[in-house]
Amino acid sequence: MSLFRLDASIRTEGSVSREIADEVERAYLDARPGAEVVRRDLGTAPLPADLWTTAVAAGYVAEADLTPEQRGALARIAELADEVLAADAVVVGSPLYNFGIAAHLKTWVDALITDPRFAPGSTPLAGRPVVLVVSRGGGYGPGTPREGWDHGSGWITRILRDVWGADVTVVETELTLADVVPAMSELRPLAAEKRERARVDARTAGERVAAVTPAA
Repeated sequence: MSLFRLDASIRTEGSVSREIADEVERAYLDARPGAEVVRRDLGTAPLPADLWTTAVAAGYVAEADLTPEQRGALARIAELADEVLAADAVVVGSPLYNFGIAAHLKTWVDALITDPRFAPGSTPLAGRPVVLVVSRGGGYGPGTPREGWDHGSGWITRILRDVWGADVTVVETELTLADVVPAMSELRPLAAEKRERARVDARTAGERVAAVTPAA
């Protein structure tokens, strides 16, 4: 049994997406003692920005004519694909940055799609449980001034669920900047409520994922 965890927050201390993903992981391990957790941290170790473009260029070249850089990019992407495909379940932490997903998370998705196993139409994660943890610094819910400004969460959900076929559970929280932004001070009680709700939802999701993954 194994859980693949992907973090995208550029913060290691105080990251809410990491905090909530921790809850998913703990719940999974409580239900599946001894399960392996494979981690990739895009926030602290981002993939090279040219990984995707190099691999795309390799797709237009005969195998015998590939450059060392192109061969290296294809090999690196195959490794990225292998670690996802080897997992029984997946957790993805996706903080909202500038109204979209983190650039390094987008690079990871773009890179994987160049692997034939992850190409559109291949549904490599068909039925596999994935927990997507979304954190947003502000408020984007119905009736808020920035309703509809979250252009990242829907996109990554569509990739995981509709392109790759995963069984996606979304755990989300917002107003995460309320504790540090004076102008948001009145929202701190609501922010705390949303954060606690996300912790509960995360544990429920972790337990659910553990229940549907194969036994050892």
